Parts: sequence; structure tokens; C-alpha cells
Amino acid sequence: MSRHTLLIANRGEIAMRILRACVALGHDFACVYTQADDQSGHVRLARELGGPERLFRISSYQDPSEILAVADAAQATAVHPGYGFFAEDFRFARRVVQRQRPLIFIGPSWTLVRDLGDKINTKRIARAHSVPTIPGSDRPIYDEMEAVELAQTIFAFQQDQGIAEGCVLVKASAGGGGMGIEEVYNLDTFRSVYRRIRNYAKRNLSDEGVLIEQRIFDFNHLEVQVLAERGGRNAVHLGTRNCSVQSLGRQKRIEVAPGFDPASLTYAFDAAGVLSAITRHSVNMALEVGYDNVGTWEWIVTPRGEPFLMEVNTRIQVENGVSGVTSRIKGRTDCAHGVDVIAEQIRLGLGEPLGYTQQDVSFTGVGIEYRILAEDPADRFTPCLGRIEAFGWRSEPWLQVFTQVPTMALGDQPYEIPMDFDPNLALAIVWGESLDEARARGAEFLNGLVLEGTDTRGEPLRTNVAFLLNRTQTILHF
Repeated sequence: MSRHTLLIANRGEIAMRILRACVALGHDFACVYTQADDQSGHVRLARELGGPERLFRISSYQDPSEILAVADAAQATAVHPGYGFFAEDFRFARRVVQRQRPLIFIGPSWTLVRDLGDKINTKRIARAHSVPTIPGSDRPIYDEMEAVELAQTIFAFQQDQGIAEGCVLVKASAGGGGMGIEEVYNLDTFRSVYRRIRNYAKRNLSDEGVLIEQRIFDFNHLEVQVLAERGGRNAVHLGTRNCSVQSLGRQKRIEVAPGFDPASLTYAFDAAGVLSAITRHSVNMALEVGYDNVGTWEWIVTPRGEPFLMEVNTRIQVENGVSGVTSRIKGRTDCAHGVDVIAEQIRLGLGEPLGYTQQDVSFTGVGIEYRILAEDPADRFTPCLGRIEAFGWRSEPWLQVFTQVPTMALGDQPYEIPMDFDPNLALAIVWGESLDEARARGAEFLNGLVLEGTDTRGEPLRTNVAFLLNRTQTILHF
């Protein structure tokens, strides 16, 4: 394998994990940072493992020209976008590979990022390959009669499911962020809502297209981690994970692998069958579209055990590590205690073959990932700014903690939480041989975690640790 230099176009804990994966694979790296991240752990780690010449200060993580100028200055041969920022920006991915001095984009081909990044298009592709999706339109609807007919079909479908009070979502197809969306509970009011949303879309979004979908309540959010090699010929999955513990804004807070645990919990449906179905559908769809890197197929599962594909994330995700900690690859000594999904992503992105089949992948135990944030769950998960004055935990063989926050063990100054970004402080991944053991270890870690500081008013810093502890005992229950 040729030696490469990867520009890490991200920050914080994901930059640190990419950096370590580069070193483990024998590649060089270059890191960027902004003034707000001067104290970040990724800056310290880059200096420690690569020297100050591997660090480049920039004005913004979101300026593509500045990022690529650094890539040239560092003589990088590849760019890793991490997650967020440019990770799912097909225009950036296209620019990376088509510029005068082309680079390798560590992620799927830009055409896949484009095609699967459009949720409507993803739904259309999924249906073409017999992958179940949420009942409703797979294209914008501009005709009122067609919209009414579809709404009638969805209400009838819900009645057949035994849903006492059916609900249809009417939303602007060009909208986002929860804007231009309403719930309709009966056909009598559907027409007026459809017209209102269509007019809103035309006035605010310059596109009066409307989507009609079934509203599903009380679902579980499951994901399938897929790995595929360049050329899209081979693909495997690294199991499932459950991401149903979320904030009010549908932001994940706890992820668990596997997605259900029928060995120790009772479900009202064939949970093992659902896990088998969504992994099969995800890998088959990846092969059909020629997917060629790491990606996540996101599903919702109804209380009746019906899975529907929601979207495909064409990037590494925050929760990749919890899938890795429960996965093993036959014959790979570096995977004896889990798979480094980021290292696999880099390896595949640089053109190496997968080198194993699904039969070589096995799963063991239960993993739990906690997202530790400075936020107040009692106040609608409002972010909390301030400083960290004490941060630490007891090292355990079953525990991994990823954080850009200094632990103050080396006499560091208190860490100021940057106001430029989400107040993510750390990710902790706990492993246990069983769900009970993983939950007990999770509680042990959270109870022993030292996390102290003050907010901008001088009051004790608010975090979500108590929320995570409270939800630990009911994870994977449905």
C-alpha cells in the first residue's frame, strides 16, 4: 500500500480518531484548527504525533478554498471530511477529485453522495430494489387530486394496521428543519392543509411541491453499518445499532449495538427477523447502487415490527465505534477486540480491497455509546456554555472515551467550551458480554465520571450525565 498524507478537514474527537487511524495504517496526516479550538485535544495530539509542522490554523472549517489550500501546502494526497461540515457535500467531494491537483476523497464517490443525499431520490431507489420505505410519495406532488388519492390510500393502510387514529404528514418537499410540515388526522381537513403547505412552499421555497407520508408514532430508530470497496463490487455489514434515546430535537444521545436483544428481552414481534431483514436489505441496496465506502442505512421500526428505510448517510457517523466494538473479522489480529471502522474507511477509500466476506464477520457482546454534552435535559436540552474545571474517569479494559477536552491531568488550564460549535464534550463506549453487564458497566462509568465546571453566569455547569444514567436501565426496551 502506498503511503499517503491525509488532510483531516474536521475537529475535536473525530479528528483525533482519524489521526490515530492514519498513524496505525502508516500514513501521514495534516490537521486544521481555528482560534476557537486552540485548546482542543486534536491540536495537542497532532503536535504530539506529527509535530507542529502538521498543524495548520484556518479561519473556518467551512471554507472549502481554505481547506484545499492547506491540502496543497501540506502536500496531501487525500482529504478526510469526518462527519458534519463537508462530509455529505457532493459539490465539495466532486471538487476534491476533479481539481487541477486531484485528491482522493475519503468517502463514497461524489455521485453517490449526491444521489443518496436526496431523501426523495433515496426512497425512489429503495423502492426500485424492493426495500421497504415509509408509505407515501417518492416525488413532489403538485396536483391536489393526486394528493387526496394518496392520502386516502395511507389512511386506509393505517386502518388495516389497526391504528385507531391515523395520521398523515404533509410537508414541503424543498423544506427542512421542521419548517413547512403539518400533521393531518382526517381526510376532511386534508385539502385545506395541502393547499396551505403548497402555498407556503411556493412563497418561501420557490417550489410548491408537497410530500405526503404516513406519520409513524412510537418507533425505534435502528441503523445498519455498511462497508464497501471501491467499484461497489463487495459489501458487508457490521451489524445493527439502536439510536432511539434522543433529545427533543431528535438528536441521538445513546446508541446500542445490536439494535435489539431478543436473547434477553421480549418483543411483540420477531426482533431477530427484523434485524436480519434490515441488514439484508441494506447490503443488497448498497451492492445494487455500487456503494463504495462506509455508510449507514437508517431505519425506523414500528411497534408491530415493520421496518421502513428512512435515509442513507453517506459518511462516517458519530456512533461508528459502538458497531466496531461488537464486531470481529476472522483472521484479522487487529480486530481481536473490535473493528476500527474509521481505519477501514480510510483503507477502502484509498482503494484497498475489502479482503473479507460477510461470513468472516462475527459479533460478540453488547456495546453502549454515550454522548456527553454540556446541556440541560430538563430545559429542552438547551446547550450550556462555560468552562470545564475537572474532567476524568477510571480507566477500564471495557471502556473507551473519545474527547477533545483536556483532563487537566497535566496541569492544563480550564477548558473553555467553544461557542462556535455544539457543546459535545465526549463519547464513551462501554462493552459487556451481555446487555445486563453492559448496562451495569455503563452505570458504573457514569457514576464515577468527574465532570465539573461553571457556566457563563458562574453557576455549576449543567450536563446530560444524569439523563444518560436514568435511560441506561431501559435501553433496547420497546
